Amino acid sequence: MTQSIAAAAVTDLAHRAMDEVERAVVGKRAVLELLLVAILADGHALIEDVPGVAKTLIARSFAKVLGLRFARVQFTPDLMPMDVTGSVFPGIADGDMTFRPGPIFANLVLADEVNRAPAKTQAALLEAMEERQVTADGKAHQLERPFLVIATQNPIEFEGTYPLPEAELDRFILRLRVGYPTPGEEWQILARRQQRRRDEVNLTPVMNRDAVIDAQRALEKVHVADDVGRYMVALVTETRNRSRARIGASPRGSLALLKLSRGLALLRGRDFVTPDDVKEVAVPALGHRLVLRPELWVQDLTGDDVVREVLEEVPVPPTLPTGE
Repeated sequence: MTQSIAAAAVTDLAHRAMDEVERAVVGKRAVLELLLVAILADGHALIEDVPGVAKTLIARSFAKVLGLRFARVQFTPDLMPMDVTGSVFPGIADGDMTFRPGPIFANLVLADEVNRAPAKTQAALLEAMEERQVTADGKAHQLERPFLVIATQNPIEFEGTYPLPEAELDRFILRLRVGYPTPGEEWQILARRQQRRRDEVNLTPVMNRDAVIDAQRALEKVHVADDVGRYMVALVTETRNRSRARIGASPRGSLALLKLSRGLALLRGRDFVTPDDVKEVAVPALGHRLVLRPELWVQDLTGDDVVREVLEEVPVPPTLPTGE
């Protein structure tokens, strides 16, 4: 593949990748689409849901199908930054200091139960996510692209956890919830498990590292009309004006809308973004960036709810027939 890969080729590869992942993950096409869009947008994703709904399986499956080097880090209260980033140690022969890379040096890193690690370890992960580098003994070590973090956390378990600060949540391009399967989907899970007679599903790579990078570059060619771009800004601005929100979405939220809507358009076989693309990614892109007023917590109101209200009230620009 080349840097001039066409949008149609990216769309075809993306759908083949999702079809292959669905051999392991049943009935979650919408979630898989959004996660693949995050990957195309070169962004990190947070999957927040209860245990046992295939969060880890989804991450592993995408790494396999996209041909990316995968690493999983189980975050625990005693996890040290060097356990994630790597450490410097003296050589046996000459005593010179040598850097030994940690599991963060992979293309796709699963940070499992990320909120179980203390703030210092979370900060080390934050540097890697934001700067695409690790600093050890005063020296910066670049991470190979693509570098993507998929973090998970359990939203209903708080004992022994360290909630992610707003600054770190803001680094995730989107937040997803997988949800329970329907009874029919759950039966398909059981039926497929019986048929293959083993837990593992052998997935076939559809892409490789270079193909993923080329697909990410293709996303930059997706056109965003001025009216659609201003619609993104209007949505983000309105989150700052809501009486229920103490802090609205930052400009990083606007950039997330831009990147994700471009990725979704590419996934749908278009080289231009429509307002519907923006609306489809708005909740996962913005909901986790809002900080609500404390008195509203008892009402079981979330940032996602506020974003949905904003979507109902902000005027939608007319849908254009082309990207012009």
